[in-house]
Amino acid sequence: MELAAQIMVGVVALIHVYILVLEMFLWRTDRVRATFGTTVEFAAQSATLAANQGLYNGFLAAGLFYGLISDSLAFQVFFLCCVVVAGIYGAATATRRILFVQVVPAAIALLLVLLAR
Repeated sequence: MELAAQIMVGVVALIHVYILVLEMFLWRTDRVRATFGTTVEFAAQSATLAANQGLYNGFLAAGLFYGLISDSLAFQVFFLCCVVVAGIYGAATATRRILFVQVVPAAIALLLVLLAR
């Protein structure tokens, strides 16, 4: 159970590193614009906001990686809860896909982390 929990926490952290890259560095590319359904104009106008969101996703990933490296239950639980809350808000305000990309993996990881202890 412990190994499954660690793997899922790592997966959630990697998802947020991926989101960081998309939002901070690739926001204006055709592929990312298609993924988020934005126009060239909107991507250009919102690039700074997207980069800011990407940075926050990086903080989530950093907290999860730290929780894994230090074997800190508190860090893992706190940052997984942050991901779940942010994902629920994102699903309510942006797109329901966020439930499947962020909330479900984080909730599974949180459950496994709690069951493993």
